[in-house]
Amino acid sequence: MGSRQPENTRSFTLAAHGGAGKTTLAEAMLFCNGQVSRMGKTEAGNTVSDFTSEEQKRQISIGASLLTMERAGKTLFALDAPGFADFTGEMSAAIRVTDATLILVSAVGGVEVQTGRAWEYASENASPVVFYISKMDRENADFGKVLSDVKEQFSPNALPVFLPIGAEASFKGVVDVLRGKAYIYAADGSFTEGEAPADMAEAAASAKEILVEAAVEMDDALMERYLEGEAVSDADLARVLRAAIAKRRVMPVLMGSAAMNVGVHQLLDFIVDYFPSPLDRGPVKAEKDGAPVEVVPDVSAPFSALCFKVMVDPYVGKLSFIRVHSGTLSSEGNNIYNIKKGEDERVSTFKLMTGKDGKDVKEIIAGDIVAIPKLQSTKVGHTLAVKGGASYLFPHIEFPLPVYSVAVVAKTRADEDKLGNAISKTLEEDRSLTFEKNPETHDNVLSGMGDLHIDIVLAKMKERYGVDLDVKTPQVPYRETIKKTSEAQGKHKKQSGGHGQYGDVSIRYTPLERGAGFEFVDKIVGGAIPKNYIPAVEKGLHEYMGKGPLAGFPVVDFKAELFFGSYHDVDSSEMSFKLATRLSFRKGVMDASPALLEPVMNVEVIVPEPCMGDVMGDFSGRRGRIIGTEARGRLQVVKGQVPLAEMFRYAIILRSMTSGQGSFSMSPSHYEEVPADIAKKVIAAHKREEEEE
Repeated sequence: MGSRQPENTRSFTLAAHGGAGKTTLAEAMLFCNGQVSRMGKTEAGNTVSDFTSEEQKRQISIGASLLTMERAGKTLFALDAPGFADFTGEMSAAIRVTDATLILVSAVGGVEVQTGRAWEYASENASPVVFYISKMDRENADFGKVLSDVKEQFSPNALPVFLPIGAEASFKGVVDVLRGKAYIYAADGSFTEGEAPADMAEAAASAKEILVEAAVEMDDALMERYLEGEAVSDADLARVLRAAIAKRRVMPVLMGSAAMNVGVHQLLDFIVDYFPSPLDRGPVKAEKDGAPVEVVPDVSAPFSALCFKVMVDPYVGKLSFIRVHSGTLSSEGNNIYNIKKGEDERVSTFKLMTGKDGKDVKEIIAGDIVAIPKLQSTKVGHTLAVKGGASYLFPHIEFPLPVYSVAVVAKTRADEDKLGNAISKTLEEDRSLTFEKNPETHDNVLSGMGDLHIDIVLAKMKERYGVDLDVKTPQVPYRETIKKTSEAQGKHKKQSGGHGQYGDVSIRYTPLERGAGFEFVDKIVGGAIPKNYIPAVEKGLHEYMGKGPLAGFPVVDFKAELFFGSYHDVDSSEMSFKLATRLSFRKGVMDASPALLEPVMNVEVIVPEPCMGDVMGDFSGRRGRIIGTEARGRLQVVKGQVPLAEMFRYAIILRSMTSGQGSFSMSPSHYEEVPADIAKKVIAAHKREEEEE
């Protein structure tokens, strides 16, 4: 196992709103740690984190990127997570598997939408949080205001451990309030250590006192001595502060400028000294045979790990990223066992990743975050172990439900042939996507987190798999029904020499309550239709109700009573009665006051309170109705029901209406009748399509 031990491991997620500077900070960390000779820039497309062609082209992070660093005898695993709402699933998965969350807040932009999302994910996972106020060198940077907003919106436990020396163009260093030292930076990125400036000594002392008071609460004996006036030693303070951070009792606030490389060295040292190790975080919850178990991060325990990300590398192939929760494993002579699938996976090596580059290692231990090449059956959320070893399962990683859908159409026959394989591999890599062939509309529906997400997925599929797809708005799966009772005869009679065709049915059509489906009743008496032909009538109804006479949509919620008919000894057949049924069905439905039904969705929208009026007004414009509202922390929840036809572009509209601060989810509720004016348009459009065909 060498010198690496879980207590010397630090793993954390870099999380923030898009544009707050996560990738720049990651680059500065690598530079300060001596792993790159010069810092790349997002706008130049040459950073270590953003290495895919789409990330470089769009100058944003799309997937969580793993960076591995060694510093002061500690192994650091940093996951640089995307900050745009369309890729929030990557942030969620990263926070789930790391031991702390470093939330960046721009000193200029302040708390933004995805800042709140990062806080929510960290809270859901009980992840220790450290705030980093970035871009302190920028015009209008305001450390005091941002710190105040963080305290107000997230936690009063957000306490500064660094104070800025200067601001905007005059920002030149930081004061470490724990050590009482100042770090002054020169233009070339070098720095000198000295005493805190005289005009900051009082503020630094006050900040330290607040930190000490919060930290000593972790140790009753130490707190008692402190209250009696005894000074807290540096060693005791370091010990209890680490404990307070691990338990979310203190959420340190640091600051700096990654672009100017000011304060990054001190941030790295703080990570080494104060970020929790796997041992500090303690056991991880799992489940065995339906009962909860706790998995201790012990190297002597059975090996277990969770796959949290799958990436297809154009050169290496498939990489499965795992977080090791217990035990140790060597790649020599060992396979990994996929507990979920019940299958062995061959392992050749483990890779400590830094961006797209990996360093091969033969052994991994509890706390490690590594990539394994070419695992076949392992998917995101699968628990890995050694056959005959651990037998519990870690909880699945929850990804947000898709909110934006398009119908994809292959441009050529060759594209159509390759579509299945490309979709399968893409879904394995991106768990925020879903794909289904709608059995009613026959659309291939691709759903994701927004238009940007879908655009990038389509571009990736074209680049990697050579599949070129057009997109269109999905068809609404309308249905047809009847509103009154009718009776209709259908007689099919044909003579063409030899055996003829003869079938005659009379069927009564009666509406049923919404959601009742279809009911067939045989009321034939006296042998008007032989028993052997009646199943053909029922089969014909099942077949023809799939394409109704009103607009070609399935007909639902009606009862068909076969009450009379006639037959011919020679010319009758099952096919004759099916064709007769078709004639009766089309006439009977059209005589029974047919109506078009549309799917209505349960919609839940989460927005800041100032946006509630706009959202509720927009619901009305979408033919929706409000069911209720409720407060959820700092946000408001609007619950309602809206027709699916009005929701296809809602993700884009809501983002625009709330300046990106709103989110929503929806699920099917019921079908109800389409207003007459809209029904006319839908029926007319269907007839035009039929004529064009």
